Amino acid sequence: MPHFSIIIPVFNKEAFVDKTIKSVLSQTFADFEIIVINDGSTDNSEAKILEYKDPRIIYYSKKNEGVSISRNFGIGKVTSEFICFLDADDLWYPNFLETIHFYSKKLFQQKVFATAYEIETSKRIVPAHYSLKKTADFELTNYFEASTKESILWTSSAVFHKDVFTKAGNFNGDLNNFEDIDLWIRIGLKYPIVFIWKVQARYVFDANGLSRNNNVINTKIDFSGYSSLEKTNPNLKLFLDLNRFSLAIKSKLADDSDNFNKYYKAIDLNKIGLKKRILLIFPSFILRILISIKLNLANMGLGNSFFR
Repeated sequence: MPHFSIIIPVFNKEAFVDKTIKSVLSQTFADFEIIVINDGSTDNSEAKILEYKDPRIIYYSKKNEGVSISRNFGIGKVTSEFICFLDADDLWYPNFLETIHFYSKKLFQQKVFATAYEIETSKRIVPAHYSLKKTADFELTNYFEASTKESILWTSSAVFHKDVFTKAGNFNGDLNNFEDIDLWIRIGLKYPIVFIWKVQARYVFDANGLSRNNNVINTKIDFSGYSSLEKTNPNLKLFLDLNRFSLAIKSKLADDSDNFNKYYKAIDLNKIGLKKRILLIFPSFILRILISIKLNLANMGLGNSFFR
């Protein structure tokens, strides 16, 4: 039985998936299986994947159902104790699994691990910026308190003991957006996070994808199930409000006044900061200008997110 199971969902990633798989096969810790799920790709992704003959690669092809269902499909196929996810356009440093293995043995009672990551744009590579204060080479921390800027859990840099999904559940297959945040909330309510400061993963920034996402609102995400908990958990409340802010902005961009009002009314405006309060009252055409500025800055590796 391998120590790690690595789930790679693929949908039309022929330009990226080769580098992604190579970054796994180049790991210094080699006791793993790779579960690749071709989620109905219509490009040359399958041919790229099938070029690899490594027996650790297990390939599945299915109809297109979205990334959450593909990840859940992979969870159902794992044989190892620890589960990793790697999106088909992201990369790991060669020591990623070795680093996780070291801390999982050192902190054997913990179930959730994550490393810092960096962002690759067309101009440069920059580290992600976290709200968490560095005190050592790793932090054992509350997810919500540590994620008011960048989330310390990111799909391609986090590793979970298989028991986590038994207790917190899998990805919500009905969500096309914020599906990761939905799961991180459930995990954060049950587990502390071992956050390792060493950068061991890379997110490849796609400005076109971000631009598209900023104009799409997923109406199914709903935080009302946490209404009682957030009254007594200020870290959870702030975390939810920052995400409500992002969803409110996206609702306004989509001319969805009902969802805008739903998210806006639930936010404690006194806690999210003046800049965000101002952005919430801007008309959509100004927000689109700011998004364009944000994309240009992000592509240069500059600035923080307006919408988180």
